[in-house]
Amino acid sequence: MKDPLPVLEGLKKFDTATVCNVLELAGLRPKSAGFADARIKALYPALPPMVGFAVTATFRACEPTKGVPVYQSLVDQVASFSRLPGPAIPVFQDLDDPPTAATFGEVMCTTYATFGAAGLITSGWARDVPQVEKLRFPCFASGIAAAHGYCHQPQNDVPVRIGGLMIHPGDLLHGDVNGLTTIPLSVAPFVAKACERYMEAEAIVLEYLHAGGATVEGYGEAMKKMRAGIEALGTELRDKMVQGI
Repeated sequence: MKDPLPVLEGLKKFDTATVCNVLELAGLRPKSAGFADARIKALYPALPPMVGFAVTATFRACEPTKGVPVYQSLVDQVASFSRLPGPAIPVFQDLDDPPTAATFGEVMCTTYATFGAAGLITSGWARDVPQVEKLRFPCFASGIAAAHGYCHQPQNDVPVRIGGLMIHPGDLLHGDVNGLTTIPLSVAPFVAKACERYMEAEAIVLEYLHAGGATVEGYGEAMKKMRAGIEALGTELRDKMVQGI
């Protein structure tokens, strides 16, 4: 992406479910892949979609760190934000199974928000939930715990697995109450416009149903028109990929 910021702003206008619909049309991955499963939930589901680039790390809290610096990793993470083409999203894979303590709390989220991060994701747990809510900082986690244990980051900038989703450093992420997905950079410039077109196609059926007096025959015709619009969009999206958008 030559100019990522307009692309990111466009993606924020659409929910993650619609983004996934469009990515299915691109044919870059199986329809059953590319998104996190139900273990990872939005802590603040009323917040708008989160869009940004992954800054990855692993996490442990089950035992003393044995000389591993605890807070330096946070400083190093924040310093790395400036190397990204847009807002950072720290992503943590909790290596403890099951998790033993919270990955993040108020101080960490305030730090990230201050330095321009778009949100935070962990396969582990959260704490300070009411305090972080005031920041309006999107957070995704698998649960909540009161303590932070022996928290530390054994590794930074490595591939991580979150709710079954592989996330690599620098991946473009989109998340909201529906869940999390990665957006391949090869199609990102076209996804926002495609989301608008996809919703226009779906509106054919929705408007017909909401109008009242629906019949099976009329519903069938509306469905045909919707499918035709979606199929045309898929063809255009794949053509854009070939052209190297």
